[in-house]
Amino acid sequence: MSELALIYPMATLVTLTFVVLLSLFRTRAKLVSDGKMDAGYFRLYTDGQEPDAAIQLSRHFTNLLESPTLFYAVCIAAIAVGLADTAFLALAWLYVGLRLIHTYIHTGANVLRPRIAAYFSSWFVLVAMWGYLTVHAAVGAA
Repeated sequence: MSELALIYPMATLVTLTFVVLLSLFRTRAKLVSDGKMDAGYFRLYTDGQEPDAAIQLSRHFTNLLESPTLFYAVCIAAIAVGLADTAFLALAWLYVGLRLIHTYIHTGANVLRPRIAAYFSSWFVLVAMWGYLTVHAAVGAA
C-alpha cells in the first residue's frame, strides 16, 4: 500500500474544515443581512454579541484547527518514514470518521454526551496513531 493513501483522509478533513468555514460565513452573512447583527462587530469582535448559531459554528471551526493539526503532522510523518499499512490507514480513517460525527453533533443538535464521546474518542485514536508511529520508528531505527 502506498503511503500516499494517507492523503485521502487528510483531504477529507480539510474538506470538512472548509465546509464548516463556508457554513460559518453564510450564517454570519445572513445574520447581518437580516439585521440581527451589525457587520461592524467583525472589525475587532468586541462591539456587540454574536448570536449563538454563529458562535457554535465559530467555535467548531476553531476546534477543527486545533487537534487536527496533530493528525496532519502524524500523517505527514508516517508518509516520510514509509508507514502506511492497513492498520495505520484504518486509524486515520477512524479519526476522520469520529471528527465527522463530532461535527454533525456539534453543529447540529449539540447534545453534550455524544459530542464529548466523539471528541475524546478521536483523541484516543490520535494518540494511538502517534504511538504506532513512534513504535514503528523505534523498531525501524533498531
